[in-house]
Amino acid sequence: MRVDVANLPTLQLEDIENESPKMLHARGVAYVREFDRIAGAQTVLKKNIAMVVLAIRKRHNDWLGRTHEYRQEVAEMYRQANIPPDSLDAVQASVRYHVGNLLRQYLTPRELQALELLDTSPVERQQDRRSVNAALLTATKLSAQASAPVSKGVTKAKGKSADATSDRVPEQGSAIKATADHLRLALAARQLVEQLDTAVVDGHMTDGQRAKLDEDLAAVQAAVAKLRRHTRKRSSKG
Repeated sequence: MRVDVANLPTLQLEDIENESPKMLHARGVAYVREFDRIAGAQTVLKKNIAMVVLAIRKRHNDWLGRTHEYRQEVAEMYRQANIPPDSLDAVQASVRYHVGNLLRQYLTPRELQALELLDTSPVERQQDRRSVNAALLTATKLSAQASAPVSKGVTKAKGKSADATSDRVPEQGSAIKATADHLRLALAARQLVEQLDTAVVDGHMTDGQRAKLDEDLAAVQAAVAKLRRHTRKRSSKG
């Protein structure tokens, strides 16, 4: 089977699920071989190799890819592609990533649960991790900025004492900085808490981990309640 990389479509499962085992095998070999040879079309090729693998899993009724027959067939597909061993691991890892995404696309939530698979795809979990990391990085930066002292580079005005220039201006600068820092820190705290997922708490944490999280959340709640006594007091007066 020859692959026209210049006009390579992204496959859907219904495009190939009824192909014969021989044709499906040949398709997989051709895609893997082209993946190693041509860099420009690798994204589409990776997805198409993953689609072939998914079709093979469906034919074996083995969505997780654990049976001996399935493993033998896929291993033979990679072997016949004759790609260098130092490229094979990268190809297979990339294909597994896309297979994970495709499983979430084609299986129902109930089917995923029966297979003990998360309903979020690898790409969604990657996005979640990036979001969490960004929130943590923002909070860390803001915390460091809030603890940094205000610059005291104030120039004395002619005819005024040192006290008249060195007291009020730095104090005003500190108040402005502290106000801005508090607003940014509150936003960062909100974004961090919003990253916490009940599905992780219910489905993945041990009793001890949930207890520790509950302890930390209780401390957060107490700190927020203390602060809100001051914010609501001012609001009610207005």
